[in-house]
Amino acid sequence: MILYPAIDLKDGQAVRLLRGEMDRATVFNDDPAAQARAFVAAGCDWLHLVDLNGAFAGQPVNAAAVEAILAACPGTPAQLGGGIRDMATIEGWLAKGLARVILGTVAVEDPALVRAAARAFPGQVAVGIDARQGRVATRGWAEETEVMATDLARRFEDAGVAAIIYTDIDRDGAMQGPNIPATEALARAVSIPVIASGGVSLLADLIALRDTGVISGAISGRALYDGAIDLAQALSALRA
Repeated sequence: MILYPAIDLKDGQAVRLLRGEMDRATVFNDDPAAQARAFVAAGCDWLHLVDLNGAFAGQPVNAAAVEAILAACPGTPAQLGGGIRDMATIEGWLAKGLARVILGTVAVEDPALVRAAARAFPGQVAVGIDARQGRVATRGWAEETEVMATDLARRFEDAGVAAIIYTDIDRDGAMQGPNIPATEALARAVSIPVIASGGVSLLADLIALRDTGVISGAISGRALYDGAIDLAQALSALRA
Protein backbone atom coordinates (compact mmCIF):
# COMPACT_ATOMS: atom_id res chain seq x y z
CA MET A 1 0.00 0.00 0.00
CA ILE A 2 1.35 3.41 -0.99
CA LEU A 3 1.43 6.20 1.60
CA TYR A 4 0.83 9.63 0.09
CA PRO A 5 1.97 12.58 2.26
CA ALA A 6 -0.48 15.43 1.73
CA ILE A 7 0.34 19.04 1.03
CA ASP A 8 -2.85 21.10 1.06
CA LEU A 9 -2.32 24.57 -0.38
CA LYS A 10 -4.15 27.69 0.77
CA ASP A 11 -2.90 31.15 -0.12
CA GLY A 12 0.48 29.70 -1.09
CA GLN A 13 1.03 27.95 2.24
CA ALA A 14 0.89 24.31 3.33
CA VAL A 15 -2.10 24.00 5.65
CA ARG A 16 -4.54 21.49 7.06
CA LEU A 17 -8.25 22.13 7.40
CA LEU A 18 -10.65 20.63 9.90
CA ARG A 19 -13.42 18.79 8.04
CA GLY A 20 -12.84 20.91 4.95
CA GLU A 21 -13.69 24.26 6.55
CA MET A 22 -11.52 26.98 5.01
CA ASP A 23 -11.82 29.24 8.06
CA ARG A 24 -10.39 26.46 10.24
CA ALA A 25 -7.00 26.21 8.60
CA THR A 26 -3.76 25.58 10.45
CA VAL A 27 -0.61 26.72 8.65
CA PHE A 28 2.16 24.13 8.94
CA ASN A 29 4.69 25.50 6.47
CA ASP A 30 4.86 28.74 4.51
CA ASP A 31 7.25 27.07 2.06
CA PRO A 32 5.39 24.15 0.45
CA ALA A 33 8.38 23.21 -1.71
CA ALA A 34 10.52 22.80 1.40
CA GLN A 35 7.80 20.65 2.93
CA ALA A 36 7.75 18.50 -0.19
CA ARG A 37 11.53 18.09 -0.06
CA ALA A 38 11.27 16.96 3.57
CA PHE A 39 8.69 14.31 2.65
CA VAL A 40 10.86 13.10 -0.22
CA ALA A 41 13.92 12.99 2.02
CA ALA A 42 11.97 10.69 4.33
CA GLY A 43 11.51 8.30 1.42
CA CYS A 44 7.97 8.79 0.13
CA ASP A 45 7.09 7.34 -3.27
CA TRP A 46 4.38 9.90 -4.12
CA LEU A 47 3.16 13.36 -3.11
CA HIS A 48 -0.52 14.28 -2.81
CA LEU A 49 -1.27 17.94 -3.50
CA VAL A 50 -4.54 19.85 -3.13
CA ASP A 51 -5.25 23.38 -4.34
CA LEU A 52 -7.82 24.31 -1.71
CA ASN A 53 -8.47 27.79 -3.08
CA GLY A 54 -8.81 26.28 -6.52
CA ALA A 55 -11.45 23.84 -5.34
CA PHE A 56 -13.68 26.77 -4.44
CA ALA A 57 -12.70 28.99 -7.38
CA GLY A 58 -13.11 26.25 -9.99
CA GLN A 59 -9.71 27.01 -11.48
CA PRO A 60 -6.06 26.78 -10.35
CA VAL A 61 -5.14 29.35 -7.70
CA ASN A 62 -1.99 27.94 -6.09
CA ALA A 63 -0.23 27.18 -9.36
CA ALA A 64 3.02 28.86 -8.30
CA ALA A 65 3.27 26.69 -5.19
CA VAL A 66 2.51 23.52 -7.15
CA GLU A 67 5.11 24.38 -9.78
CA ALA A 68 7.68 25.08 -7.05
CA ILE A 69 7.00 21.63 -5.56
CA LEU A 70 7.39 19.96 -8.96
CA ALA A 71 10.66 21.80 -9.51
CA ALA A 72 11.95 20.88 -6.05
CA CYS A 73 11.11 17.17 -6.34
CA PRO A 74 11.58 16.20 -9.99
CA GLY A 75 12.03 12.49 -9.33
CA THR A 76 8.93 11.99 -7.18
CA PRO A 77 5.51 11.65 -8.85
CA ALA A 78 2.82 13.99 -7.60
CA GLN A 79 -0.94 14.01 -7.95
CA LEU A 80 -3.05 17.17 -7.69
CA GLY A 81 -6.70 17.90 -7.05
CA GLY A 82 -8.66 21.12 -6.69
CA GLY A 83 -10.06 23.37 -9.40
CA ILE A 84 -9.33 21.06 -12.33
CA ARG A 85 -12.53 21.22 -14.34
CA ASP A 86 -11.69 21.37 -18.05
CA MET A 87 -9.47 19.59 -20.55
CA ALA A 88 -7.16 22.57 -21.01
CA THR A 89 -6.33 22.62 -17.30
CA ILE A 90 -5.79 18.86 -17.29
CA GLU A 91 -3.44 19.08 -20.27
CA GLY A 92 -1.62 22.06 -18.78
CA TRP A 93 -0.89 20.40 -15.47
CA LEU A 94 0.27 17.14 -17.00
CA ALA A 95 2.52 19.08 -19.36
CA LYS A 96 4.09 20.79 -16.33
CA GLY A 97 5.13 17.48 -14.86
CA LEU A 98 2.28 16.25 -12.69
CA ALA A 99 2.01 12.47 -12.76
CA ARG A 100 -1.73 12.48 -12.14
CA VAL A 101 -4.65 14.88 -11.92
CA ILE A 102 -7.60 14.28 -9.60
CA LEU A 103 -11.05 15.18 -10.90
CA GLY A 104 -13.69 15.64 -8.23
CA THR A 105 -16.50 18.09 -8.94
CA VAL A 106 -16.54 17.30 -12.66
CA ALA A 107 -16.91 13.59 -11.88
CA VAL A 108 -20.43 14.51 -10.77
CA GLU A 109 -21.16 17.45 -13.07
CA ASP A 110 -19.37 16.40 -16.28
CA PRO A 111 -18.55 12.67 -16.24
CA ALA A 112 -17.96 12.75 -20.00
CA LEU A 113 -14.93 14.96 -19.37
CA VAL A 114 -13.50 12.39 -16.96
CA ARG A 115 -13.94 9.65 -19.53
CA ALA A 116 -12.38 11.74 -22.30
CA ALA A 117 -9.42 12.68 -20.12
CA ALA A 118 -8.85 9.08 -19.02
CA ARG A 119 -8.76 8.03 -22.67
CA ALA A 120 -6.44 10.85 -23.64
CA PHE A 121 -4.07 10.39 -20.70
CA PRO A 122 -4.02 6.72 -19.64
CA GLY A 123 -2.89 6.20 -16.08
CA GLN A 124 -2.84 9.93 -15.33
CA VAL A 125 -6.44 10.66 -14.33
CA ALA A 126 -7.94 9.82 -10.95
CA VAL A 127 -11.42 10.50 -9.58
CA GLY A 128 -11.79 12.21 -6.23
CA ILE A 129 -14.89 11.16 -4.32
CA ASP A 130 -15.50 13.23 -1.19
CA ALA A 131 -18.45 12.20 0.93
CA ARG A 132 -20.37 13.00 4.09
CA GLN A 133 -22.25 9.98 5.43
CA GLY A 134 -21.87 8.32 2.04
CA ARG A 135 -23.20 11.22 -0.05
CA VAL A 136 -20.87 13.01 -2.43
CA ALA A 137 -19.99 16.67 -1.84
CA THR A 138 -18.58 18.94 -4.57
CA ARG A 139 -17.12 22.43 -5.13
CA GLY A 140 -14.68 22.36 -2.26
CA TRP A 141 -17.14 20.24 -0.23
CA ALA A 142 -19.46 23.25 -0.08
CA GLU A 143 -22.29 21.58 -2.01
CA GLU A 144 -23.77 18.26 -0.99
CA THR A 145 -25.48 16.02 -3.52
CA GLU A 146 -27.79 13.02 -3.33
CA VAL A 147 -25.25 10.92 -5.24
CA MET A 148 -23.91 8.00 -3.22
CA ALA A 149 -20.15 7.47 -3.29
CA THR A 150 -20.33 3.85 -4.40
CA ASP A 151 -22.77 4.65 -7.20
CA LEU A 152 -20.46 7.38 -8.48
CA ALA A 153 -17.44 5.08 -8.40
CA ARG A 154 -19.27 2.41 -10.36
CA ARG A 155 -20.05 4.91 -13.13
CA PHE A 156 -16.34 5.00 -13.97
CA GLU A 157 -15.69 1.28 -13.75
CA ASP A 158 -15.05 1.04 -17.51
CA ALA A 159 -13.55 4.52 -18.00
CA GLY A 160 -9.92 3.62 -17.44
CA VAL A 161 -9.31 5.94 -14.49
CA ALA A 162 -6.11 5.21 -12.58
CA ALA A 163 -7.51 5.45 -9.06
CA ILE A 164 -10.29 6.68 -6.83
CA ILE A 165 -9.35 8.90 -3.91
CA TYR A 166 -12.09 8.46 -1.33
CA THR A 167 -12.29 11.11 1.40
CA ASP A 168 -14.58 10.86 4.39
CA ILE A 169 -15.10 14.57 5.01
CA ASP A 170 -16.19 14.19 8.62
CA ARG A 171 -12.89 12.46 9.41
CA ASP A 172 -10.64 14.82 7.46
CA GLY A 173 -8.18 16.64 9.69
CA ALA A 174 -10.00 15.45 12.81
CA MET A 175 -7.35 12.91 13.90
CA GLN A 176 -10.09 10.43 14.78
CA GLY A 177 -9.08 7.57 12.50
CA PRO A 178 -10.19 6.77 8.95
CA ASN A 179 -13.57 5.34 8.02
CA ILE A 180 -12.18 1.90 7.24
CA PRO A 181 -15.53 0.08 6.77
CA ALA A 182 -16.79 2.59 4.19
CA THR A 183 -13.48 2.73 2.36
CA GLU A 184 -13.14 -1.04 2.28
CA ALA A 185 -16.72 -1.42 1.06
CA LEU A 186 -16.04 1.01 -1.77
CA ALA A 187 -12.82 -0.79 -2.71
CA ARG A 188 -14.67 -4.11 -2.84
CA ALA A 189 -17.45 -2.61 -4.97
CA VAL A 190 -15.19 -1.61 -7.87
CA SER A 191 -12.09 -2.90 -9.61
CA ILE A 192 -10.49 0.58 -9.68
CA PRO A 193 -7.70 1.02 -7.09
CA VAL A 194 -9.00 2.97 -4.08
CA ILE A 195 -6.89 5.38 -2.02
CA ALA A 196 -8.14 6.23 1.48
CA SER A 197 -8.16 9.82 2.72
CA GLY A 198 -9.38 11.52 5.86
CA GLY A 199 -8.64 10.77 9.49
CA VAL A 200 -5.43 8.76 9.24
CA SER A 201 -3.83 9.64 12.57
CA LEU A 202 -1.75 6.68 13.76
CA LEU A 203 0.55 4.08 12.26
CA ALA A 204 -2.07 1.55 13.35
CA ASP A 205 -4.58 3.23 11.02
CA LEU A 206 -2.27 2.68 8.08
CA ILE A 207 -1.69 -0.94 9.02
CA ALA A 208 -5.44 -1.51 9.37
CA LEU A 209 -6.08 0.00 5.94
CA ARG A 210 -3.35 -2.13 4.40
CA ASP A 211 -4.61 -5.27 6.09
CA THR A 212 -8.00 -5.00 4.37
CA GLY A 213 -6.12 -6.35 1.36
CA VAL A 214 -8.15 -4.20 -1.03
CA ILE A 215 -7.10 -0.59 -0.33
CA SER A 216 -4.20 0.43 -2.55
CA GLY A 217 -3.10 3.62 -0.86
CA ALA A 218 -3.63 6.05 2.00
CA ILE A 219 -3.21 9.81 2.32
CA SER A 220 -2.03 11.42 5.53
CA GLY A 221 -1.53 15.07 6.33
CA ARG A 222 -2.06 16.44 9.82
CA ALA A 223 -0.67 13.32 11.53
CA LEU A 224 2.61 13.77 9.68
CA TYR A 225 2.82 17.48 10.50
CA ASP A 226 1.91 16.93 14.16
CA GLY A 227 4.38 14.08 14.50
CA ALA A 228 1.72 11.51 15.39
CA ILE A 229 3.05 9.46 12.47
CA ASP A 230 6.75 9.34 11.63
CA LEU A 231 6.84 9.20 7.84
CA ALA A 232 10.05 7.22 7.50
CA GLN A 233 8.89 4.71 10.11
CA ALA A 234 5.48 4.36 8.47
CA LEU A 235 6.98 3.82 5.03
CA SER A 236 9.28 1.16 6.42
CA ALA A 237 6.42 -0.62 8.21
CA LEU A 238 4.19 -0.61 5.12
CA ARG A 239 6.95 -1.90 2.87
CA ALA A 240 7.69 -4.70 5.33
